[in-house]
Amino acid sequence: MKKTISIIGSGFSSLAASCYLAKAGYNVTIFEKNKTIGGRARQLTKDGFTFDIGPTWYWMPDVFERFFSDFDKKPSDYYSLEKLSPAYSVYFGKDDYITIEDTLNKILLAFEKEETGSAKKLEKFIENAKSNYDIAIKDLVYNPGVSPLELVTPATIKKLNQFFSNIKRDVRKQFKNDRLVKILEFPVLFLGAKPSDTPSFYSFMNYADFGLGTFHPKNGMYQVILAMENLAKELGVTIKTDSPIEKIIVENGISKGIVVNGNIYNSDIVVSGADYHHTETLIEEKYRQYSEKFWSKKTFAPSSLLFYVGFDKKLINVDHHTLFFDVDFDVHAEAIYDNPKWPKNPLFYASFPSKTDKNSAPEGKEAGIFLIPLAPGIEDTTELRELYFEKIMTRFENLTSQSVKKHVIFKESFCLNDFIKDYNSYKGNAYGMANTLLQTAFLRPKLKSKKVDNLFFTGQLTVPGPGVPPSLISGKLVADLVVKHNS
Repeated sequence: MKKTISIIGSGFSSLAASCYLAKAGYNVTIFEKNKTIGGRARQLTKDGFTFDIGPTWYWMPDVFERFFSDFDKKPSDYYSLEKLSPAYSVYFGKDDYITIEDTLNKILLAFEKEETGSAKKLEKFIENAKSNYDIAIKDLVYNPGVSPLELVTPATIKKLNQFFSNIKRDVRKQFKNDRLVKILEFPVLFLGAKPSDTPSFYSFMNYADFGLGTFHPKNGMYQVILAMENLAKELGVTIKTDSPIEKIIVENGISKGIVVNGNIYNSDIVVSGADYHHTETLIEEKYRQYSEKFWSKKTFAPSSLLFYVGFDKKLINVDHHTLFFDVDFDVHAEAIYDNPKWPKNPLFYASFPSKTDKNSAPEGKEAGIFLIPLAPGIEDTTELRELYFEKIMTRFENLTSQSVKKHVIFKESFCLNDFIKDYNSYKGNAYGMANTLLQTAFLRPKLKSKKVDNLFFTGQLTVPGPGVPPSLISGKLVADLVVKHNS
């Protein structure tokens, strides 16, 4: 008889794990607390507009291809991809921006135009970043984080110094132009930590940016979730929504199932793709691996204030992805990591999917997603959300030289309280735990519980870390561990 597995949550990592486990011959059921699947990657539809609630960047296409190829499939079997041209633009002041195009050669020209001699430096920088990418994404991140020896390979030994330097130091050593520095430091923000706290080895994110490019799945990132749902169901996975987990049943140190809406679901194995901290509150204290003190000392990636806005006209002077770096990043970063509070003048990011995808907004209108990175654990009120919407809209109008406030049809917001309510997110964080040196690989919370047999974890608080591609990988890693442990 097939062993049964209950998976908590239906985000990228849970869906990936379900596919691998079903393929391995297990009887798999996913339980999702919300009405729709996807975890942080759900979708909002309103008045003919469609927004991705969570991730909006499709980077590292090779990771998606590798995932689907494990099932003899291709992404194109489920959704169509378009490479964005340009990838994104970055504003530094009024009508003052740099456009990052869709090929490295074009980006080299843009850098050279900004700072003489920088093209040659960038070429060398990206060459090293590609080498790191090949080591990390093709090898290191597919290790389960059980031993420090996973990091010791002939290739990593040659790059040992890069684990003890940081991105900020490396970038600023080579580039003096502050605008170019900001662009090169931007990709590591996806890893959840300041460039000064991110090991140099993670420059592979720059290769993901400049070398591989930025893509958009037609109809949004949610299409990837739907693709994985279809694949999971093809493999025999059952998915139950509106199914919040009340308890993980543990008997004599062995997980025996879960309690959902008052009903007991017996299972041989439990895998949680829900928030790690929250999952451990579902078991007795004696079975928890990590204390409240442990979590409180960790460096968490930021939370976010998000706005989903419908405009009654097409906007000008913006690209599909547009970054607004017209204020001091170090001051904003201090308000996130060092002295948690609402930043006085925040950087912000905006995505206009309807620039690429006509299905995102009605004819002649524009869909806009605005994101302000915030410290987790701070106050979140309606008044603060309104204040900051006004702040960024005022700057947005000025920087892009257009009127937008009076063209807002509607706006929906999502912030710390929503991350807690919808995802049981620790302190309302949006991206999990940052990838700092002391929170990398085997130093992250473990995929397998040390105290409860047959209880496993996956997702952004464990290995390999935050982001969509790492979540796909995390699902594979936990599935491999489950199979190994039960063989």
